[in-house]
Order: sequence, then structure tokens, then C-alpha cells
Amino acid sequence: MKRLLLLTLLLGLSACRSQQQETAEAQTLQAQVLDGGVVAEGAAPQVEDWSVKGRVVPTQTRIGDPFLYELTFTHAKDQRFELVQPKELEQFEVLEQSRQRQDGQGGSVTTFTLKMSAFELGMLTLPQLTFDLTAPSVSQSVAVPGMQVEVLPVLPKDADEQGASLFDFQPPAEVPIRSWRLLYILAGVLAAGLLAWGLVKWLRRPRPQVVAVKPLAPLDVRTRKALDALKREELPAKGHVKDFYFRLSEILRGYLGERYGFEALECTTPELIASLRKLRTPGLPEEPLMRFISESDMVKYAKAEASPESCAQSLAFGYELVEKTYVPPAPVPAQPPPHAPGPRV
Repeated sequence: MKRLLLLTLLLGLSACRSQQQETAEAQTLQAQVLDGGVVAEGAAPQVEDWSVKGRVVPTQTRIGDPFLYELTFTHAKDQRFELVQPKELEQFEVLEQSRQRQDGQGGSVTTFTLKMSAFELGMLTLPQLTFDLTAPSVSQSVAVPGMQVEVLPVLPKDADEQGASLFDFQPPAEVPIRSWRLLYILAGVLAAGLLAWGLVKWLRRPRPQVVAVKPLAPLDVRTRKALDALKREELPAKGHVKDFYFRLSEILRGYLGERYGFEALECTTPELIASLRKLRTPGLPEEPLMRFISESDMVKYAKAEASPESCAQSLAFGYELVEKTYVPPAPVPAQPPPHAPGPRV
């Protein structure tokens, strides 16, 4: 209970002290005219009387804490005061400033309020401020002397006994801050590499090769060309009778299979004869064909001998077979244009 009463008493005293400081009465200041001013042509340099008062709220402040410096001008309505911005303030810093004017019946009151802070300890004198006074017939520069403010330390009174002291200002120091910039750069480089790799792969992709396909020649033309090529090789004269009959038999079997629509190359001799007899084969010389097949099989599989004259007769039979059995396909009827008129009935 005693501690609570003591705390209440301290808070009350502090509030009273603060109120007293804030409601400190303004002091009349002796301003000084810096020059005679600029007088308008044909006018007498007459300036009505004016006065200035100032106060500091609070009169005691801690180092670095803000305080208010108020200057109040009482003047005629046709006069105007403007603050000239101070250039260098070694012990102080101006944080904010404001100007307020109130016009009454007997004159005007202009109040300048500067929010400042101090950076040295002890009893300090505020800087002298300069104002521009403008009247109907003259303009002047007026200097207002500074008031005093007491700057107290932040540390308590027993700081020296406890070992605490103020530290001097330190130069700027680097503070490490977590940054993902390196990861973003690496991710960007990786993405660019993947894009470049994909572009190279796409440019080097295998292109589809367009091969011009020649139209297939008619069956009789292809068969005669194959017979002509076999004839130019002159295999019987070189002693390759067996190879000759193998080649000739393959050419004629391929022709018969494509001409009548069955797999003649894979058929045995009996299967070939049976397939031809089942099909409609107009113009097919059956007896010469049987004789050729028999002679060809004897040479190919029974190692029989065949004279060059027999080989020539077998080759001539190949030409004869194509001549008698090949029928050119019927031409495709021409289709009329889509918008052609129909036949008249």
C-alpha cells in the first residue's frame, strides 16, 4: 500500500512539473533590426511598433528528445513576418516548423513554432533567428536572439557509480541481412541454360526427309525391263546356267502373282499350277508354261544341263508370256467438275 501511494505521489509531481514546463510564460525578447530596409520611392520609412515574445517547452529536455521553440510576433495588420531558414545549426536540429497568423481588431499575432532537438549537454543558447519584415512602405531584416534550454543526459545521476557511460558516435557498420539474391541468380542461370539446351536440341532435331516417290511403271514394262537386264548379263555363256534359271523363274513368278493376284513367289511348283488352274487366266499358254517350269526345276534342283539354245528359248518364252497375258488397266473415267451441269433428259 505504501509503495502504491509513493508511486502515485511521484506520478503527480511529474505531471505537475511537466504542466508547469508546458505552461511556461513567454519572455519578451529584444529584437534587432539588421539593416535600414529598402524604402519604396516617394514613401517615408515608417514602420509601426511591434514586439516579439518567445518560450521553450519544456525548458529542460534530454539529449536527442524533441522540444518546442515558439516565437510570437504582435504587429499591425499591414505587416508580415517570414522566417529565414537557418543554414547551419551545430548543436541543434530543426525537425519541423509551422507558421500561424491570427488577425484581430487591434492588430495581428503571428506565431512561429519550431520543433527541435539538441545534441550537446548543459545549458545551451538557441541560435539567433532572422525574419523578413514586410510593411507597406519598407522591408527589413530582423534578428531575434535565442533563448536558453537545459539539455540533460539520458543516464541516471548514479551512472558513474554504477559504471554506465555514454558511448561516442560510431561509424556506419555493415549489418548482414538474409538475402535470396544469389539463389535467384543461380535459378535464372539454370533456367537460361535449360532454355539454351532445349533450343539446341530443337534445332538439331531430325527433320522428316521428303523422298520423291516415282510412280510405279506398268507391270509389263517392269517385267520386260527385268528380262532385258537378265539378257544383257549373258549368264549361260559364262557357265551360270543354274543362276540364269533361278533369276528367270523369279521374274516370271513375280509377274504371274501380280497379274492374277496371288502369292506366286512363295508357292511350290504344284501349288503354282493349282492356283493358276483355279483362276481365270485368259491367253495363258499353259503347255509352254508347264514345259518351262519342268525344265527350270530340273536345272535348279536336279543339276540337269541346259544348252545355250534352251536358255534362249526359255528367255523368249518369258517375253511371249507377257505379250499374251498382260491386259492394260482400264483408264479411270474423268470426273466432271463439281459445278458442271448434269445431263439433259
